[in-house]
Amino acid sequence: QVEFVESGGGLVQSGGSLTLSCVTHRITFGIYNMGWFRQAPGKERELVAYITKDGNTKYLDSVKGRFTISRDNSKNTVYLQMNSLKPEDTAVYYCNAVFLKGATATHIYDHWGQGTQVTVSS
Repeated sequence: QVEFVESGGGLVQSGGSLTLSCVTHRITFGIYNMGWFRQAPGKERELVAYITKDGNTKYLDSVKGRFTISRDNSKNTVYLQMNSLKPEDTAVYYCNAVFLKGATATHIYDHWGQGTQVTVSS
């Protein structure tokens, strides 16, 4: 079955930066839109950013101008560069393939990776 392996999280101070990576396995990576999701304690998982198979991107309003999503199809990998981090960015971050229909973007696979923890101290 498809596998997502996230890495790159850690503990940083407010204003710091991190780059997350997600390597995918057993998926035809290049044909999928890909997204980064996050889940904070006590909250629902939310879509932070996605990148289409053609390279178009869209971001959650609260991360616009701070986060950049990118992909390397030769490595079956999607990245999330996070700058100017804030305590409210603290969450476990996951990647998944994304289905787009109109203004709606949802994850495709119910099998999630282990995620990578991002903790931003104030």
